[in-house]
Amino acid sequence: MSSTASSIASPAPPRAVPFAACFGLALAAVTVMLLVQHWTNTGRTLLDTDDAMRLVQMRDWLAGRGWFDLHQPRVAPPFGFDSQWSRLIDAGLAGLYGLFGLFASQEIAERLMRATWPLLWLWPAFAGMTAIAWRIGGREAALFALLMAAAGIPAYQQFMPGRIDHHNVQIALALLTAAATVWSDRETWCGAAAGALTGLALAVGYESLPYLVCCGALLAMRFVVDAKADAALRAYAAALFVSTLCAFAVTVGPDRWLHPHCDSIAINAVSAIAFVGAVLLLPSGSHPARRAAKAGLAGIGAIAIFLAWQPACRAGPFAMVDPGLWPIWLADVREMRPLFAVLQVSPLTAAGFATFPAAATGATLWLLGVRKYQTDFGFLAAACVFLFAAAVTVIAIRGYSYAIWFGMPLMAVFAPHVLARLKLRAGPACLAVALAMTPLVLTSGAIGLTLALGLHDREDFSRPESRACFQSDNYVALAALPPGLIATDVSFGPFVLALTPHAVMSAPYHWESKGMIAAHRMLSSPPGQARDILRDWKVNYVVTCGPRPPVGLTPREREESLWGALQSGRVPAWLDAVASGGPFQVYRVRP
Repeated sequence: MSSTASSIASPAPPRAVPFAACFGLALAAVTVMLLVQHWTNTGRTLLDTDDAMRLVQMRDWLAGRGWFDLHQPRVAPPFGFDSQWSRLIDAGLAGLYGLFGLFASQEIAERLMRATWPLLWLWPAFAGMTAIAWRIGGREAALFALLMAAAGIPAYQQFMPGRIDHHNVQIALALLTAAATVWSDRETWCGAAAGALTGLALAVGYESLPYLVCCGALLAMRFVVDAKADAALRAYAAALFVSTLCAFAVTVGPDRWLHPHCDSIAINAVSAIAFVGAVLLLPSGSHPARRAAKAGLAGIGAIAIFLAWQPACRAGPFAMVDPGLWPIWLADVREMRPLFAVLQVSPLTAAGFATFPAAATGATLWLLGVRKYQTDFGFLAAACVFLFAAAVTVIAIRGYSYAIWFGMPLMAVFAPHVLARLKLRAGPACLAVALAMTPLVLTSGAIGLTLALGLHDREDFSRPESRACFQSDNYVALAALPPGLIATDVSFGPFVLALTPHAVMSAPYHWESKGMIAAHRMLSSPPGQARDILRDWKVNYVVTCGPRPPVGLTPREREESLWGALQSGRVPAWLDAVASGGPFQVYRVRP
């Protein structure tokens, strides 16, 4: 009787909500939010040049182009250019398109595919990010990481519906690789997972390469310090070699097996990784010096082999790019700009890029002062990868997409320490403080403070004056013209390919230098010289749109150029204006 009364008086504590349920709820909330926010826009535009070009490449494959045939004959004909993009992304998109095609028209199936594909990659991104937080700070930190993600709107630039290029895939695979690395001191199989994921990520592209290399270096450094890490490192090396070899065989055609590259998977990378695998699988002694020699030999030998195949790669991924592209295109690519250069012309944009990585950097440095983290490989590995991404963001703002994702789990680990210092345990106050640390609130606050200081962007990164030039409906009239070769701004090239039957003189890809240089010369030269270029290339149409002039011209050069003449209505006699019914000014070149 007394025991019954006791059980009634002291009920069992409520069971915690399963983490899987919290994970699914946060993922569903973000997915629905992104769909509601961006679904309409997927019907208006293809979002970005890379999204448009990816659609073209997928369609070409479905139309019968060979798996290894990545040649784009409609760009800069008769030369064309060979894309370095992975066919693996095309296969995933095609599978999703085929699924939707079972019950929808071609147009609707394509739109559903473009909307769904980036959202599918939120799952592995969430999984990798929360796994890092859980390893360092347990379930509580993982829950805070979900809160970070739920209010992580600035992190979803590459995951919004319509983004079908490779960036979201690479971010997700990099997060999973980092998570496997962070867990490798607890689970040996995580070493193999890190190696396998690295090979898969390399097959997709090299943009995540710095973070993949960082993960491999961390595994090797742990091995040097701790002989017990040998099993995880061996598993990593074996899986890395096998996955990279498979990636090479699946993505590179036999006719290009001996062609080295600096910016995509090729024989030089495979040879280097094979050497790493062979060295790391060799027996090693128990002395730290011998382990350090082994790790050093693997790293130095890999670099030497990679560069022996192509010494030019010492200059980086763009080493083999035609130098003529730098002043007319690469120097103007916004994502390649240093953070401080962006700050000078666009302080609001710079505040948006820098705030959360800066806050996460501060949190990471504070956590480094906590004794238990100073010897925790999981924390040290996560901190190294994030700080590396933050440093990349300072050098080129394209690193921001990685810095914010790698920073969220560390900020989630930091959050309980803040709440403990404030002596907050639960309730609205606790939630308010945690929300104040999320990417959305921190970024919004920084932008608001920048505005309060009277600072404004002198250059809008979204280029609103050219927005109509990328709207799909505005290409309808252009598509109705007899097919021909179009000379236009390089940014419009992929949209012309995706939305019309025409060919284009240029597209914004560094492997396609000949057409880009010629198209820029054509638009920036006086009309007489421009006519000679158009005649040599057998161009049928000249198309302009918006007020943005060719890059790198002085005011006088702009005024004297063909672009300046067309902007001011001084149409040369050898061009006939064609009614387009939209923002495009279309001119037919007289024979």
